[in-house]
Amino acid sequence: MTAQSQKSRKAPAYIIVQLLLIISMFMAPLIGSLPVASAATQQSSKIDAMLVVDVSNSMNTSDANKIGNEAMKMFIDMLSTQGDRVGIVAYTDKIEREKALLEIQSAGDKQELKQFIDQLNRGAYTDNAVGVKEAVKLLKRGADPAHEPMIVLLADGNNYLNKKSSRTQEQSDEELSQAVADAKKQGIPVYTIGLNADGKLNKNVLADIANKTGAKSFITDSADDLPRILSEIFASHLKLKMVPIQSMKGNGSFQEVTINVPNANVLEANISIMSAKPVEVRLTDPAGKSRTIPSQDVMLAKSKSYSLLKLLQPEQGDWKLEVKGVSQDNIDINLVFNYDMELTMEPIPAKTYKQGDEIDIRAQLVSNGQKVQNSELYKNMNAVLHVKDVDTGDVEEIKLKHDGDHFAGTYQIAEKHDYELKVRAEEQSFYRETKPVKISAKSGNGTAGSSKSGSGSASESDEGFPVGTVVIGTGIAIVVAVAAYFAYAAYKKTTRGFVGQLVIEIRDENTGEKTHPQYRKLTGFKGKFNLHQVLQLAAELKETDKIVFVPSKNDRIMLRSGADSTIEKSGRAIDTSSGYELKSGDRITVPLRNVDKTILIEYLV
Repeated sequence: MTAQSQKSRKAPAYIIVQLLLIISMFMAPLIGSLPVASAATQQSSKIDAMLVVDVSNSMNTSDANKIGNEAMKMFIDMLSTQGDRVGIVAYTDKIEREKALLEIQSAGDKQELKQFIDQLNRGAYTDNAVGVKEAVKLLKRGADPAHEPMIVLLADGNNYLNKKSSRTQEQSDEELSQAVADAKKQGIPVYTIGLNADGKLNKNVLADIANKTGAKSFITDSADDLPRILSEIFASHLKLKMVPIQSMKGNGSFQEVTINVPNANVLEANISIMSAKPVEVRLTDPAGKSRTIPSQDVMLAKSKSYSLLKLLQPEQGDWKLEVKGVSQDNIDINLVFNYDMELTMEPIPAKTYKQGDEIDIRAQLVSNGQKVQNSELYKNMNAVLHVKDVDTGDVEEIKLKHDGDHFAGTYQIAEKHDYELKVRAEEQSFYRETKPVKISAKSGNGTAGSSKSGSGSASESDEGFPVGTVVIGTGIAIVVAVAAYFAYAAYKKTTRGFVGQLVIEIRDENTGEKTHPQYRKLTGFKGKFNLHQVLQLAAELKETDKIVFVPSKNDRIMLRSGADSTIEKSGRAIDTSSGYELKSGDRITVPLRNVDKTILIEYLV
């Protein structure tokens, strides 16, 4: 059989595949109506956070005890042990130092971030717009679409511009306003912590930033407030609740505190212990077994003003925490749980209704992609249907009942308006909300109360429609479907993921010394990334932002470069202008023109 005939035989199969893809697009809404957990619910939410801190000389009085640094370090310790990403921006009237988003994979990564914080120095002037704008830019450029982005700004809210520069307060205000608008557009809440040791806080500026981005603003002049503030930030961002445990005075002996883990879906229990003096802790699990601190499933982080215990996937039940503090030292203990649990609402059968129609509402908790079957958990939660009338802005809450392994209820449409529906369920230590669903009752012409969702779909007689109309309609549908297919293919290309990692070393050509190998996982990038992002956006390596990587087939990556430098492989220059494919084990060198350094890269899968 000739190659041409083989190709002819294969062509119909190819066409069938294309038709199946088109059909699947028409079927997608129908498939979506099945009660299946989405991929997004199969893991707990991850964070992409930028910590932004004012390091100007004014902070010597506004934050004399460097509470801002303690807050950032505690924030890092409260993050999950793996998967969250954190970056840092330190600013005056310019960017003094910054660290791009670093994915936390170990305790060493957290320690690296905290060491970076300890090395921050003060500078002369202050321009808040500079810090906020940079943080928004870094998140827009490098955030993972599957993560929850956020910014935490630590400042006193005051500007102190260099009078010798041409920069005006009006220019700074305009730039800050634009940065806040960009953050709001990108869905990035900016939480603000006002540092007020000298009583000169400009709280209105900080509150305005938080309010406009859907976040919260806090004020503190003491490290004692940090657990409450950070817990509230986590609670707002990850839908958790802070559980106050106990306050006590140290007496030189161990004092007992009960930590109740309410169910088996807790991923992490974060126990913060605030004290001016060091404390000792002991821990006993619900089975009465003493747990070693630290150990594989009990982590301990300490700073000068706090100790933080992190229990990984703790057993349900009452844990016994014993705390020994210095006599008369005030000790505050707080608890924040992190849950592997989401709330999903079963799809509503239709998007358009009539005034008076009734809609059946059903929502359930999902953990690790599976429906939670724990009826006791549902029983301990309160659930409501949140109905927003889009036309008037009015909000109504309808209590839902717990019906074994789900929440259920009915909503009757009151007016010929558009509505937004979502379910919220909460208990003592956390709450969850479903994604909002929009429906319309404006186009319905039937009698009020004449139908109920889920009771069957309306039908039309086939009579009276000319055959030509059907053919034309079908042709248009196919054209639309084909266009949708190619649009979808283009979208998939831009969101295609990477595998493997880059092993990076940087050689100083003046001394010949090399840095220790840095292992940068690529799974957090989608569509494309540049080398400058992988290098933590170091300012001196800015020229590497023209060296771009995109996914390729068979677990390979494609390298394209618009930089002036010549990239080499095995000592020979390679042409990267139109793309050069790298497979696992390939090594390349990138000599830089603007600094006397060479970047050594190995791609591994």
